Amino acid sequence: MTVLRNALFIMVDQLRWDHVGAYGVSSVPTPHMDALARRGALMRHAFVQGPVCGPSRMSYYTGRYVLSHGARWNRVPLSSAEKTLGDYLRPLGVRATLAGKSHVLPDTDALDRAGIEIESERGALLREGGFTPIERFDGHSRPDGRSGYADFLRAAGYAGEDPWSAHAISVQAPDGSVHSGWSMRHAHLPARVRAEHSETAYLSDRAIDFIQAQDEKRWCLHLSYVKPHWPYVAPAPYHAMFRGAPQSPVVKAPHERTEAHPVVRAFQQHEESLNFGQDAIAAHVKPTYMGLVAQLDEEIGRVMAALEASGQAPHTLVVLCADHGDMLGDHWLGEKELFYEAAVRVPLIVVDPRPEADATRGQVLDPLVEAIDVLPTLLEALGADPDGWQHCVEGRSLLPLLHGRTAPWRDAVFSEADYAYRAARWTLGRAPGECRGTMVRTGRWKYVDWEGFRPQLFDLHNDPDELHDLGADPPAAVEREMRERLLQWSLRRKNRTTVPDSDVAQRTEAVKRHGIHIGVW
Repeated sequence: MTVLRNALFIMVDQLRWDHVGAYGVSSVPTPHMDALARRGALMRHAFVQGPVCGPSRMSYYTGRYVLSHGARWNRVPLSSAEKTLGDYLRPLGVRATLAGKSHVLPDTDALDRAGIEIESERGALLREGGFTPIERFDGHSRPDGRSGYADFLRAAGYAGEDPWSAHAISVQAPDGSVHSGWSMRHAHLPARVRAEHSETAYLSDRAIDFIQAQDEKRWCLHLSYVKPHWPYVAPAPYHAMFRGAPQSPVVKAPHERTEAHPVVRAFQQHEESLNFGQDAIAAHVKPTYMGLVAQLDEEIGRVMAALEASGQAPHTLVVLCADHGDMLGDHWLGEKELFYEAAVRVPLIVVDPRPEADATRGQVLDPLVEAIDVLPTLLEALGADPDGWQHCVEGRSLLPLLHGRTAPWRDAVFSEADYAYRAARWTLGRAPGECRGTMVRTGRWKYVDWEGFRPQLFDLHNDPDELHDLGADPPAAVEREMRERLLQWSLRRKNRTTVPDSDVAQRTEAVKRHGIHIGVW
């Protein structure tokens, strides 16, 4: 099997799986993402390792569970000891390039202890999680207002110290008045930038520039869009494209408030949940979210057209995924953070242009897939030696599935949450170290262990909308099985990350070869 030259790794922030047309339930047309699914394979059941930006992304970039890499919430630095996509690709002569959001923060304590200057070449790699940014844009400017996107907006005529806040996420009413996009009441109004100057178009432009500039060198581009993540602000015409159009119904029931799990009830009291819990507000915001998805789809189409025109598509693996979903009022909740399907299940499409993948081309694949599977898929496709990563990476390459090969596969997926940084911790009276939740999901059951509280349990066969939590009185056999799964999973994390398996095999009983004879009579 030939090794692919390049990889285009597209991640979308806060994109619900059910807002991609290829999944068959979307109320938003997404012809370009659907075309990707026809060119590759769509994973029907893909799940992230944490339903929050930072932890999820660190799992994508390391191929490891949150329990292993330790970056449990946003703005928690990833340990400099953790190897990432860029570290694994560098020996191949492939540079992992970033256009967009990564959420990586530098492990400054480790850099200081090692005497590494953060602005040095080595420090820059560690600071950026192994990526070489052509444009790092996490959806906001630095406090001084400087960023590549801010400079771009100023050059396009959008004035101000922070043009992102003043224009890209601000809106303008018909009377000319300007309002902040942070307030969801303004979601129906257009952004104060033209569509071609929006964040989504800007990042597409950077990706296209990169693709067109490549010659014979191999490359891996991580194109990481910041939308449709809030603020829910869309440029014209996308802000009004779906206003008045049919929306997917909000999934909730009255008893989910009166009988809510304590952790869920605490999240339902957050401001975003109190607002999204009102049908009128959810109905007001969702058309804008839908418009952002429609714009995203068009921009992905533009990037893919550039890849085709460059002649590099036959040699490029393409991955399209999301870091998590968006509750949008489901279960009386806003944001993400909990383990409902709307938050933890994500779209995942993989396009392998090689003939071996013809076995599943255009198909929907049913196995349970995790976000940590993306990294080993990229590594195997690009020819990285498994001996250099299998002792660290906890995900599994998807290539056997894509190539139609019969191989043992997992029957459960896992995800983790930590609400120590959220107001729910105060509501529940928990210490920062007492706020962990862990999900195990099989084909039928979803079980969530919440530290200090009863579990959640959903029968996904009989209750696919997760409206009836059985955790207050779970079937004993099911609870035993799910808790045993959690135990075995936690015991099998890969912690010996400094020595590959091949070294261990060579050094088994090697002490005798070095003249060390223990216990000899």
